[in-house]
Amino acid sequence: MQLLHEPSPQMIKEQRIYAEMGLSDAEFQMVEDILGRLPNYTETGLFSVMWSEHCSYKNSKVLLKKFPTTGEKVLQGPGEGAGIIDIGDEQAVVFKIESHNHPSAVEPYQGAATGVGGIIRDVFSMGARPVALLNSLRFGELANSRVKYLFEEVVAGIAGYGNCIGIPTVGGEVQFDSCYEGNPLVNAMCVGLIDHKDIQKGQAKGVGNAVIYVGASTGRDGIHGATFASEELSEENESKRPAVQVGDPFMEKLLLEACLEAIKNDALVGIQDMGAAGLTSSSAEMASKAGSGIEMDLDKVPQREKGMTPYEMMLSESQERMLLVVQAGREQEMIDLFEHWGLEAKVVGRVTDDKKLRLVHKGEVVADVPVDSLAEDAPVYHKPSAEPAYYSQFQQQEAYSPDVANINETLKKLLAQPTIASKEWVYDQYDYMVRTNTVVSPGSDAAVLRIRGTEKALAMTTDCNSRYLYLDPKVGGQLAIAEAARNLVCSGAKPLGVTDCLNYGNPEKPEIFWQLEKSTDGLSEACEILETPVIGGNVSLYNETNGVAVYPTPVIGMVGLVENVDHITRQQFQQAGDNIYVVGQAGDDFGGSELQKLLEGTISGKAPAIDLNVEKKRQEEVLAAIQAGTVSSAHDLAEGGFLVALAESTFGTTFGASVQLQGENVVKECFAESPSRYILTVSQEQKEQFEKLVPEAICIGKVTEESTIDVKGATGEVVVKEAVQTLEDTWRGAISCLLK
Repeated sequence: MQLLHEPSPQMIKEQRIYAEMGLSDAEFQMVEDILGRLPNYTETGLFSVMWSEHCSYKNSKVLLKKFPTTGEKVLQGPGEGAGIIDIGDEQAVVFKIESHNHPSAVEPYQGAATGVGGIIRDVFSMGARPVALLNSLRFGELANSRVKYLFEEVVAGIAGYGNCIGIPTVGGEVQFDSCYEGNPLVNAMCVGLIDHKDIQKGQAKGVGNAVIYVGASTGRDGIHGATFASEELSEENESKRPAVQVGDPFMEKLLLEACLEAIKNDALVGIQDMGAAGLTSSSAEMASKAGSGIEMDLDKVPQREKGMTPYEMMLSESQERMLLVVQAGREQEMIDLFEHWGLEAKVVGRVTDDKKLRLVHKGEVVADVPVDSLAEDAPVYHKPSAEPAYYSQFQQQEAYSPDVANINETLKKLLAQPTIASKEWVYDQYDYMVRTNTVVSPGSDAAVLRIRGTEKALAMTTDCNSRYLYLDPKVGGQLAIAEAARNLVCSGAKPLGVTDCLNYGNPEKPEIFWQLEKSTDGLSEACEILETPVIGGNVSLYNETNGVAVYPTPVIGMVGLVENVDHITRQQFQQAGDNIYVVGQAGDDFGGSELQKLLEGTISGKAPAIDLNVEKKRQEEVLAAIQAGTVSSAHDLAEGGFLVALAESTFGTTFGASVQLQGENVVKECFAESPSRYILTVSQEQKEQFEKLVPEAICIGKVTEESTIDVKGATGEVVVKEAVQTLEDTWRGAISCLLK
């Protein structure tokens, strides 16, 4: 069972070679107990990748169980390549978000590109046609030359892959904070459409059925990528650059079309992407889910490099590969289908009934492992949790009260902050109109795509304000779900469900595990109240560089249904003379705000307080008003507060605004980041009906023909008087200016 050039099982144990692969002493002992013997080198590799945090969620599984994952319209929750929600008429939406953080930190172009490729495969492996891509990105401050390089290369990688494969990149978000300087976050989301009858599962059922390898050949790129993603980044990680895969979007396009054709063929039994842990995860997971086993002859695996060992073949994360299970006797039918698309398809194994993953190489068995032990029986840890000292200090602080001398100038400075400023520099590199279904393109609260052949549309967004989560993980988690849902409501959509990407530091540090624990409490509570089940996602831990952790960043991908395209609403003002309404009051909510960061250079204090029942009530009222046709434009108040949202509503239009603030505290009225708030515009004809539907709404002014922002205080004093063009130029040019 042992290859001559590999260390013996005894040597693996005595020299603790397993530790270099990511297994602890206790975990290696568990493997020995499961097998009843010492594992060989290949088997040790199989366990090391499948028991990594990236594949097994061993440090987060206890917390993920809190999430509500079912609902009346949920057709597939967590556990498959992507989640699925019914949208009526025998159609469903399929979506998933995943991270590619560590690869993007060492090789940003390919790290980001292959993150896009992987998430696309997750969606079409379910039988769905991908229709949209989104992303959520975090970087350090743009004053740093290394950060600029990472930012530019990540965006280029996303654009390069998405544009070539012909799927529109329609939305996302980019935020900047110093905590991400060494460890950027690159989260990619894909949304697909499917007919109920075409839904596929990644299962290896039917003893004797063929296991077919399809797509690109296997190389040495990406070996141990899953374990690389399950440890902190450090200077030593530079040596792991080969762990980053290289993508080929043109091959992926062929693979996508071929797989969607194969799904229509009743010879197909199961299909799964070779993602993290490559051939190991796809084979073990497909067999485990079906209660079966798989035997593979590795000599038949297409290889693009000479002399590859079983260990290398099984752990490679080469891109654009799928594993299929096909009815016995119909193999050639499927091989011919893929060859028609110019793709290699090889029978590499068979389904067995012994619940084992058995690998043969050069006529010898080189691995013989129970599939459940790889896919289901990884150790589960509930790590020690300790409240960080900074949290109790922040909770005891008085509410932060900013000192603003000049509201007008402060507004300009906020609009130039990279997190608030226009992201046109980013999304202008993306093809967001390919396939011509994009109705609302990047730059609005949410992207919207029509569903051809129907009156319906899909709205989609990614959201997370990690500053709030750093200050208070539980409240911050609630705020992240609430803001994502508000963005969909502002677009005229009813929120359907969530896919999340939980990006945190090292969970072995009690303070980090506490952040994870508390934020999942907040996320779960908000999902329950707002009726947005979590149908899948990804956990990315160990996002630290030389001991410095990122802020807790649970990115929320959310999709909503626009029941009729007439309900689609944009954030830009639509016509002069419309009444401007504000829903929700400004509070003393400056902790973690853009204004605090601007004035102090750091954040502290308490996160904005949220009442989830008030949030739900307002969402329902605003959506009802939009569906009734009474709302001309809608924009939620988020980073920067009221004045930033007001200015953004004028950008890209020929209009201005004349408003009078209601409260006496002008700074609070202008810049507080209190949640559950909206700016809505309503025509004079719809005013009466609108006010019945949204009784909390307060009329504060008018949309004007003059392209000027004119804001007066409660007693009539001038607070802001500025040309929209001046503000818009500041907002549009900020990121390009910083990159020079």
